[in-house]
Amino acid sequence: MTPFTSVTSIAAPLFIDNVDTDAIIPSREMKSTGKSGLADGLFAPWRYLDADTRTANPDFVLNQEQFADARILLAGANFGCGSSREHAVWALKEWGILCIIAESFAPIFYNNCIRNGVLPVQLGRDDIRAMAGQMVHVDLTHQLANGHPFDIGAEAKIMLVEGLDAIDLTLKHRSAIADWLAADRIARPFVYLEKRT
Repeated sequence: MTPFTSVTSIAAPLFIDNVDTDAIIPSREMKSTGKSGLADGLFAPWRYLDADTRTANPDFVLNQEQFADARILLAGANFGCGSSREHAVWALKEWGILCIIAESFAPIFYNNCIRNGVLPVQLGRDDIRAMAGQMVHVDLTHQLANGHPFDIGAEAKIMLVEGLDAIDLTLKHRSAIADWLAADRIARPFVYLEKRT
């Protein structure tokens, strides 16, 4: 993953509560198991007047010219609820979204964001709404979004700042794991007996 420390972008407002993963990327839009090829189906029910012909809905925020290059999405409460569909984060990231600022997130979606290099920021409704259509600077190092402090777990912050996935994070402790295994071999040698054929 690409390390994430900060992003500055116009903030695209999508002030709808309870946006579920099927709205973010409908199942019919998932034509492969990979992380690519999903951006076209992002928010398909809302982005297109006709999903088959891909006729753009001019009223949908991400179809509006001023938000074409938005890297920050503003959202309401319980963003990413519904299924545990990781494709939702993949679609957002492939479209170009690097940070989602919402009142709250569904826990699985929040964790999927961290594990895929998208920063989820939780702030109050008034603070988020004041950012709509504005240039917003999000600084993960200092945990500030346009000057508003936000919380993030230490492990999640390390994963994003260093561009690590869960396996990479575990491997940072490689020497401690090796030391534990060596000590365990002495304490419980019977666990490590090899089968004889």
